[in-house]
Amino acid sequence: MTTIKNRSEILFIYDITDANPNGDPVDENKPRIDEETGINIVTDVRLKRTIRDYFYDYKNLDVFILELRDDNGNLKSKEDRLKDFKDNEELLKRCIDVRLFGATTAVKDKTMTLTGPVQFKYGRSLHRVNITYVKGTTVMPSGQDKKQGTFTERYILPYSLIAFYGIVNENAAIRQNIELTEQDVLLMLEGMWNGTKNLMSNSKTGQMPRLLLQVIFKEKNFHIGELDKRIKFVTDKNDEEIRDIQDGKLEISELISALDMHRDSIDKIKFKVDERLIITLGGKESSLEDALSGFTIEELLL
Repeated sequence: MTTIKNRSEILFIYDITDANPNGDPVDENKPRIDEETGINIVTDVRLKRTIRDYFYDYKNLDVFILELRDDNGNLKSKEDRLKDFKDNEELLKRCIDVRLFGATTAVKDKTMTLTGPVQFKYGRSLHRVNITYVKGTTVMPSGQDKKQGTFTERYILPYSLIAFYGIVNENAAIRQNIELTEQDVLLMLEGMWNGTKNLMSNSKTGQMPRLLLQVIFKEKNFHIGELDKRIKFVTDKNDEEIRDIQDGKLEISELISALDMHRDSIDKIKFKVDERLIITLGGKESSLEDALSGFTIEELLL
């Protein structure tokens, strides 16, 4: 497998309907909201969890940071997990999530501090959102003497369109002797797209990937930056009234301008687009392929 040599940037957009993309455990597990702007926030940890779970559940890959339990039903600690590996070299070789995202362990002779070559900013919605409080009942009583079911409650977002920005840093891989391969990165992109579709727990069902872009550069030590700030979701509705991806259009003219400005530094752009996403360039509907004409492009077959 080829070890990554050059830098790349990632833009990932997905949405969620009538669910909770990332609850805050210290605030009744409510969706995370920037109180000043009404923007929905999703942590990078949540996205990495989606990718790790996809690796483990659907690709049968070794993952280090994972919720595993012993024979007694107790959660395994890092110390317990480290016993599964002879040394740090084996851990790094076997576990794709460590090669991608790094790891910090401090256990006897297995101390490790690796900064992952792949890092994501917090995801943010492209519009304001409203939290909805939902109350219901369960059929089963909660105690032996109860005569009826108990109440349930949860907080959801009727809709949120979320953009994540990430970077694959070749220097972090080379400097730390992390043999991160192009295949590893491709598997991560697959985990972002298909892992999001396969979030089917009670609080997470209702998520769909809409756009995935990887911009790969020719030059070393170069990237554009802030691709997530160069897109807009344009709608005739009030933000809080949005309920579907087709309630608005994704305007990408600023993103295309930024890519055009650095055309000579770009080697290739890989992409995948959901068929229900409407894209506009300067206010006019366009396919992503047409918008990226002049670049070397490759559709991701995920």
